[in-house]
Amino acid sequence: MTNALSDSAAHRKAALREAALARRDALEIDDRLEWDPVIAERVLALSALSGDGPVSAYWPMRSEADPRPILESLHAHGMPLCLPAIVSGAMLFRRWAPWEPIVPGGFGTLVPEPGQAEVKPRILLVPLAAFDRRGFRIGYGKGYFDRALTELGPVTSIGISYAVQEIEAVPDEPHDRRLDWVVTEREAIRCG
Repeated sequence: MTNALSDSAAHRKAALREAALARRDALEIDDRLEWDPVIAERVLALSALSGDGPVSAYWPMRSEADPRPILESLHAHGMPLCLPAIVSGAMLFRRWAPWEPIVPGGFGTLVPEPGQAEVKPRILLVPLAAFDRRGFRIGYGKGYFDRALTELGPVTSIGISYAVQEIEAVPDEPHDRRLDWVVTEREAIRCG
């Protein structure tokens, strides 16, 4: 019975992911370019970013909200940064700073060079396909961020998204990790 419920949730998530990504992909590039700085301002205003870091983000792909302005501002204020990389089926985090080299990392991502030091982030800026107001997210279906959030222990997680990606309810499962915040061009949502 548990496998049937899990399969059902996976099928619902896949359909919700597809619909949310289609809505995001349909956004005009001019709107996204206008909204990314607004999202950055909202993220940078969060008290959750007051700390020592390191802060991890993601290198944007396709039509994702762009966290690079956030990283550039944090770096200018001395906050240590890192980016995730998938190595041997697990997500790890490598030190990185704006304008340092990045290399292809699989799944269409760009990551710091393999020689960069591994670090443990205290704050994660997380990409998503869809989210709900409880802080549950649908990613790209591989579970890397959920596992990382579990393995890292206490961290602050901030999902970055466009408002059009919000759905009524993510079919959450026991392995899913709730985000602390979701920030869109319209608002910063304190979750959970």
